[in-house]
Amino acid sequence: MLYEGMLAETVFFRGHNGDQAEGYYARPLGPGPFPGVVVIHHMPGWDEWTREATRKIAHHGYAAIAPHLFFREGPGSPDDVAARVRAAGGVSDHQVMGDIVGAMAHLRAQPYANGKVGVIGFCSGGRHVYLAGCLVPGIDAAVDCWGGRVVPERPDDVSEKRPVVGIDITDKMMAPLLGIFGNDDTSPSPAAVNRMEAELKKHGKTYEFHRYDGAGHGFFAVDRPNYRAEQATDAWKKVFAFYQKHLGA
Repeated sequence: MLYEGMLAETVFFRGHNGDQAEGYYARPLGPGPFPGVVVIHHMPGWDEWTREATRKIAHHGYAAIAPHLFFREGPGSPDDVAARVRAAGGVSDHQVMGDIVGAMAHLRAQPYANGKVGVIGFCSGGRHVYLAGCLVPGIDAAVDCWGGRVVPERPDDVSEKRPVVGIDITDKMMAPLLGIFGNDDTSPSPAAVNRMEAELKKHGKTYEFHRYDGAGHGFFAVDRPNYRAEQATDAWKKVFAFYQKHLGA
């Protein structure tokens, strides 16, 4: 795509239970049609890096929206809001799925949409993507970036707000799935990723996994010590090739 510019702003859409949710929205300028991508932020929250990732996706020809999954916790810096969310045990899976459905509907309602929508999530957002691929109809391509707790590895990985074990509903996976993982990660560990892959194979799902030596958790995040430039650059290429295949651009 010849890059000509983009529009980026905060917008409002109808999320879970019809709540007026906010999202950071970026799209290429021009008439389109453009595929859509819902960007599911990590546990650190709706932060600067999430906005950067959303603009990066728009730069490659997609209308992208990052819903603020923590907006119901009130105003404040991303760190403060995320701390309140962690203290409350996180956000409920049911609520997140509702916000994803609302964000997808917002993308498809735009006059320049081509009708196809993908999702991508990081950290806890990667787990949300895995669940959404199994529970939310209409996702054309799903990208799980190091989503932990799909395979429970600690006693608190299953809770009242996270009652569904992702690996247990793999048979319901409807979306083509791309997985990006670091081999130095501990959540998910390489053993957990092996189990995910085995389950996807068992049920004949469409997927591809890419695993990176020398990379741990969150290795895309340029503002964090775990950033790994070489691995992140290659993995982003894998993401956009996957979206080109399933969504177009």
